Amino acid sequence: MCGIFGLISEKWQSQAETAASLMKYRGPDDYGIHRQGSLCLIHYRLSILDVSSNGHQPMISEDGRYVIILNGEIYNHLEIRNELQSQHFKSTSDTETVLYAYAKYGIDILPRLNGIFALAIYDHSTQELIIARDHLGVKPLYYHLCESGFAFSSELKSIASLTDINKDLDIPALLNYIQFMYSPGSSTPLKSIHKLKPGHFMRLSIMDCKIQLYNAFYHIPFSGNYIQRSEAEWIDVIDETLQNAVKRQLLSDVPLGYFISGGLDSSLIAAISRKINPEAKLKGFTVRNKDAQHRDGFADDYPYACKLASLLNIDLEVIDGKLNLANDFDQMIWQLDEPQTEVSALYVASIAKSARASGIYVLLSGMGGDDLFAGYRRHLAVRYDQPIYKWPFFIRRFLASFAEKLVVNKPSIRRLKKFLTKFNERNLESGMANYYKWLQDDHALLLFSDIYRKELQAYNGSTLLIESLSEIAGEDSPLNKMLYWDMHFFLPDHNLNYTDKMSMKYGVEVRVPFCDPELVNLSTQIPPELKIKNGVTKYLLKKVAERYLPNEIIYRPKTGFGGPLRQWITNDFKERVASELSKESIGHYGIFDYHEVQKLILDNAAGKVDASYSIMSLMAIQSWMKSYLA
Repeated sequence: MCGIFGLISEKWQSQAETAASLMKYRGPDDYGIHRQGSLCLIHYRLSILDVSSNGHQPMISEDGRYVIILNGEIYNHLEIRNELQSQHFKSTSDTETVLYAYAKYGIDILPRLNGIFALAIYDHSTQELIIARDHLGVKPLYYHLCESGFAFSSELKSIASLTDINKDLDIPALLNYIQFMYSPGSSTPLKSIHKLKPGHFMRLSIMDCKIQLYNAFYHIPFSGNYIQRSEAEWIDVIDETLQNAVKRQLLSDVPLGYFISGGLDSSLIAAISRKINPEAKLKGFTVRNKDAQHRDGFADDYPYACKLASLLNIDLEVIDGKLNLANDFDQMIWQLDEPQTEVSALYVASIAKSARASGIYVLLSGMGGDDLFAGYRRHLAVRYDQPIYKWPFFIRRFLASFAEKLVVNKPSIRRLKKFLTKFNERNLESGMANYYKWLQDDHALLLFSDIYRKELQAYNGSTLLIESLSEIAGEDSPLNKMLYWDMHFFLPDHNLNYTDKMSMKYGVEVRVPFCDPELVNLSTQIPPELKIKNGVTKYLLKKVAERYLPNEIIYRPKTGFGGPLRQWITNDFKERVASELSKESIGHYGIFDYHEVQKLILDNAAGKVDASYSIMSLMAIQSWMKSYLA
């Protein structure tokens, strides 16, 4: 787990080390650089496998033909290494395994890598560079191409610091951040910088600095074809596959620990780890947020985390969840590279900081369980959509109009309003896409100043989601279509991004067993009716969990790893909202319409709309522009 940076440019050579140093916290253990003509590859190392100097990067093959830099971990590298028995290895590093596997198999090795990675490999013989990103995009990778050259990096801030980078804003992406809290797909706040898509690779020529190939090596395999097994058989196979995933991800030469939220997913990962290593000392970290208890409609996590720690004999470190959002907000946005509105990021940072101080450099997380096995409220709600969308449009429109008038002063009313409002959409898939939006299209569009409002007239963020379904054309299940969006967009562009950026701030690697490719592939073959059954979300996963955990943890009310944002926006954080979204601040950049922003703030306070997340997104965009456009 590291930070990688590279470029193909004569002009930027003198800036490369300074640009890469902006993310040196990602690799506190070692630093390396390789230059060859216009090519420069830089690596900041967090040593996890083979912590000796033998794992130093950039790593060069014995014959000098290949050079590699890798950010991440390859959990099955020993299996792949066994196929390369004629090769003399100098280290036990997974990077060296990938280097020689690529020398033998080329890009065909990419789909076989079970791990989390962003990598670059230079072939001196062909003078070609490839960059690649893991199956689900657990590790970030940004790139930029212009007349001055090509650059790529684990973090956007390093690329943005180079001279001659076009700083024109991607206005549709800004709309995405307001509506989704992230920008799905390859777009970022800058038109000139893109995210390499998960499961994709790119090949470039060093000679002319042109992209020769941009292709996928992996697709999430939803197909509409499900394996018919009994419930008992499914429980067995999910249990076995999850155990294998956890066992693979325990591979480490340094101490590791666990996120312990008290929820099902992180608890199950810890419980399986205990089964695999009955005598091991398990170290866990949890956040206790006294102020957030029973606010924003969430239950308290802390008592369940304590029960799990007692049950599994986990040394549990409790971290104070009280946040100083006013002081930490700007730093959080700079760290995230993108204007994401996710205060959970600050909790990840707090846990990572404590873990590092405790000598724990790897943490296992339960992230992804909801996205594979259907654990969100939207997954439960979508089962009602299909029959309702068969009703005449005028009836559905009446429901949506009725919902618009509801005052969202309770969590239940808030959720009802969101459920009903989407029936304004003409078809099921458009309605499903609205589950991912925190603000309706018409409200969001009004927030932009006149010139940008015109630019956005023909844009709708839902289109990207809907068009992506062509990649799983054989899948008819609305639930599975949503799960595809969760795995394809929500996980990499939101949850995994903030988790990576905030944990790596303190040099801590976060592993996500639920994102194991074998487990992901298996989940797409489960009949939808077994993912949610009798109103129980994550039905099969909960049945697996019954083998490891008490029912009070498995079937507890769902909560979220976050703070009471709505309370903060309308009360605690009120002064900061007024300052960041003042007439002077808004006018400085001219992106938003001050009067419409103020109206949104007032309507939110009055309960006419549920817009706290979008208000925070506006603040995040303003903060991002201060940091990145200066």
